[in-house]
Amino acid sequence: RRITVEQVRGEDTERFSGTLLSTAGGIVLKQDDGTVRTLSHQASVTLPSLPGGLITRPTLVWDLFTQQAGTHTARVAYQTTGITWWADYNLTYAEKSDGTCRVDVGAWVSILNQSGAGYPDAKLKLIAGDVHRAPAAPAPSVKMMMRADAMAAAEAPAGFEEKAFFEYHLYTLGRPTSLAQNSTKQIELFPTSAGVGCEKKLVYAGQAMGLAHYGSPMTDRGFGVQSNRKVDVYLRIRNAQANGLGIPLPAGKLRVSKRDDADGSLEFIGEDLIDHTARDETVQVKLGSAFDVVGERRQLDYRVDTSAKWIEEDIEIRVRNQKPGEAVDVIVKESLYRWSAWAITRKSQDFQKEDSRTVLFPVRIAPKGEAVVRYTVRYTW
Repeated sequence: RRITVEQVRGEDTERFSGTLLSTAGGIVLKQDDGTVRTLSHQASVTLPSLPGGLITRPTLVWDLFTQQAGTHTARVAYQTTGITWWADYNLTYAEKSDGTCRVDVGAWVSILNQSGAGYPDAKLKLIAGDVHRAPAAPAPSVKMMMRADAMAAAEAPAGFEEKAFFEYHLYTLGRPTSLAQNSTKQIELFPTSAGVGCEKKLVYAGQAMGLAHYGSPMTDRGFGVQSNRKVDVYLRIRNAQANGLGIPLPAGKLRVSKRDDADGSLEFIGEDLIDHTARDETVQVKLGSAFDVVGERRQLDYRVDTSAKWIEEDIEIRVRNQKPGEAVDVIVKESLYRWSAWAITRKSQDFQKEDSRTVLFPVRIAPKGEAVVRYTVRYTW
């Protein structure tokens, strides 16, 4: 078709008219005198008209067929990408005089809308769970559905109402909310649960590297004997009604703070990600590493007889508590990685078998004290 093109050359503007032949490598025009001219794509193009049905912005078009002509009320549902949500948990940690701890648990949902449209006064529903999507249409595992039905705020409850839905959990907001395009909005998921029981655990995994389990016995004397000094701090919370919680918890980030008694301010002490957690299950998060509790692990002796098919290893673990006025309980965690068939033949104290290749030695360490764990393990194959 015939178009007009304006192109700036220095301080002058040149105008060309002609039939558009191509846009490959530039705008190619056939002018009235038969001359073919190629112009830059940066030129300004004036079109006399648009082809019928050409849509200049993203638009959804439906054709509806009915047996009776006239006005009808219809509900249209469709999926869109670009909208997702996640949960954020804010915990305030406090230790009691009897040595127990409590947390106040607040939960919020953050909704990110990058779908290309805003949704005023939308009815909001959140589905929490690992919802499978076909590989051709990747999307976050946590989905959101909306209806733009207007609701009277006076008739709605203040927050989310939770219920089981298929194999997931559905959270319905009891009031309309607006989600602007390119916005992030936070809404309280449930009111703060105060005084929830928790348990702080110190765990020392002295092996410095993550040790895999191999298809043959690991006979190398020096493999895996490097020592890690960090003692990790974990927080365990039983998600039960009797413990002050008992709410299905969507996956998200859990942040923990502790109040400073000197001025009443909240200070951040750690965070971790949690998976979807059902009622009566336990949440365990890693907050960091202890400052005043350190560990040391070393190999005292190593013996191997490959013809007789056995290995013996003597291990010593020392954990020191540098706190001047507080005893601590530490779980010494050992991975028996050299082979699947093992037996602890000597030990300085009792242990708990966590799984087929992990043992736990619980120790209590006095203020400014040290605990020593020694054991001998024999592998056979």
